[in-house]
Amino acid sequence: MHLSPSEVFHFEPFPVEKGKVKEFAKALGLEIEHGTSIAVPPTFFTVIDYWNERDFYQMLEQFNIPSSEILHGEQSYEYKADVFVGDIISAKGRLLKSLRKNNKLFYFLETIYTNHMNIEVAIGRATLIELKVDSA
Repeated sequence: MHLSPSEVFHFEPFPVEKGKVKEFAKALGLEIEHGTSIAVPPTFFTVIDYWNERDFYQMLEQFNIPSSEILHGEQSYEYKADVFVGDIISAKGRLLKSLRKNNKLFYFLETIYTNHMNIEVAIGRATLIELKVDSA
């Protein structure tokens, strides 16, 4: 039994720290700009999802999606505004729908990210695939 699309998972507000941004950029082979207004790399939202007090796996658990039996199918971001070191990002995740096809179950998730001024900065969309689906 999965939750309705109206159910929302609230990630813990995430402070964007310079050290985390530098580590993430280095892992990607990117150089970040110097100065007081440091913009984060585009895929930094992944850090917010996985290094959070309330993380992506807890969201899957809330939505009754078995994290040990899924593959990551697709990920995309729609960027609305820049995110900078010092921002505090809040995120709300939703299970938009699930779809059974060829003995697999596809989950379509959406996460909306807002900054501390309540400005929407990005929308993340992910498709997850559950492989071990009973044909019942």
